[in-house]
Amino acid sequence: MCGRFALKAPPADIARQFGVDAVPELAPRYNIAPTQDILIIRHPWREPEARLEAAQVKWGLLPSWAKDTSMAAKLANARGETVAEKPAFRSAFRRMRCLIPADGFYECWQGPCGGPLETATIITTDANALVRPVHDRMPVILPPADWAAWLGAQTKADDLKALLKPLPADLMERYRVSRRMSNARNEGADCMAPYSGD
Repeated sequence: MCGRFALKAPPADIARQFGVDAVPELAPRYNIAPTQDILIIRHPWREPEARLEAAQVKWGLLPSWAKDTSMAAKLANARGETVAEKPAFRSAFRRMRCLIPADGFYECWQGPCGGPLETATIITTDANALVRPVHDRMPVILPPADWAAWLGAQTKADDLKALLKPLPADLMERYRVSRRMSNARNEGADCMAPYSGD
């Protein structure tokens, strides 16, 4: 699955890459954990034909029928093979898809509020050859050519499911990082740096 990810790209670069007008000023983050705030790219709520926008939401999907926020951490990932059928995810998969910008991901081994709480989940798929020695699952990583179809309100469910596949291994890089990643309180560029120690 996906236990942590990093986003260190400058907001202006993210805005340019995804074609959005503005991205909130965010500090680089190297150890983003479930239930924390994350950046997403989406069509404005209830306006699927409008221009894309950047927004901050909680990582961990809360279905509309959830009674409290306690289940969010359990719904941080959704299996691509079943996301369209599972009650917790099927409505969001059908109508409220988003992109989650990330510079990398990690596999870790070890309330009531005054308004609506916006949340998101990371869809996973079988691991490619590069990731498989570490874990049997990996996040779905969409190439830019697939973004419009993923976010398109008219894209058919079968076409969406076809996008939920591993990114080719030759488009990725894998390296070992420090065990600091296992603790969500640790932050900083050294969390993402290659690690050669024990």
